[in-house]
Amino acid sequence: MIDRLSEARRQYDELTAELADPHTSANPRRLADLGREISRLEPLARLHDALADTRKRMREARGLLTSSDPELAELARDELVDAEAHAADLTAKARAALVRQDPDDARNAIVEVRAGAGGDEAALFAADLLRMYVRHAERHKLRVETLSISETGRGGVKEGILRVVGRQAFGAFRFERGVHRVQRVPATEASGRRHTSAASVAVLPEAEAIEIDIPESDVRIDVFRSSGHGGQSVNTTDSAVRVTHLPTNTVVSIQDEKSQLQNRVKALQILRARLLERERERQAAERGEARRAQIGSGDRSEKIRTYNFPQDRVTDHRIGLTVHNLPAILDGGLDDLVGALRQAEHDQQLANLDGGAG
Repeated sequence: MIDRLSEARRQYDELTAELADPHTSANPRRLADLGREISRLEPLARLHDALADTRKRMREARGLLTSSDPELAELARDELVDAEAHAADLTAKARAALVRQDPDDARNAIVEVRAGAGGDEAALFAADLLRMYVRHAERHKLRVETLSISETGRGGVKEGILRVVGRQAFGAFRFERGVHRVQRVPATEASGRRHTSAASVAVLPEAEAIEIDIPESDVRIDVFRSSGHGGQSVNTTDSAVRVTHLPTNTVVSIQDEKSQLQNRVKALQILRARLLERERERQAAERGEARRAQIGSGDRSEKIRTYNFPQDRVTDHRIGLTVHNLPAILDGGLDDLVGALRQAEHDQQLANLDGGAG
């Protein structure tokens, strides 16, 4: 643990020195990054210094325990007891501080839901998930904007993209990333057979324009007419927008708004979020972090949860938790599940900390 505090102190010193460099002020994006990282590291740096001072007090007190002066030896014993208690308190605070909150938790979130295997039933399930997330956001006083939605003719959704705005929005949704599976008798099933279908969910932290600067030369923007079910035209003007990020071949298409400008703004919001997530993954790989082994890592291919209607239960496979009252959960009552996942992540980080160098 001391090694980690020392590393945090070193990083804090390096970043504050960079912040003081006059050249840094010319780079707004780097200034924003430095501000966030320095704010995160400062409490750790202070804990490092306080713990180092307290340990020095302990060493000095131990050196005086064998003094030939009985009064001085007694004072040294009192000082040692006090310093040891202070060191224990600081150590507990340091352990808590080293269990990192996801640095993106405070951001707005982009939530993408896509129907998977299961045909019409998968699309109906994707629509259920979208409604669940809207209700979950409302319970937390978060604002939801629909960025894009592609509906089927039976009330289902092929793909829906939401923007969730408010305090700790990403933190409220990041554990939803992965494959969600449903087991039920679909309304479209005449014989009463139970089906298993799936939908995938991606949750991205929203990026600000200052963080992800996209040069005009890096994007191609195509416009076309919006289409509805079956491909029929629903707009007589070229308002739909397709944005292609050429360096990564990332494509975002938006046609929900009648205004080409509004569709373009929405498409760029989604594109920035996807590029930010791509950069996060690259940085994690460079640091050797097993991000995809963590709870709520965001691997869209990972089956994370099953919604079983006949048995009125929901099982989260990441932590082996099963809860009941499925209708309440689909009405946005995700707090028990999210709370258990957050606690499991906290416990996992503590275990990793205790198992690391001390």
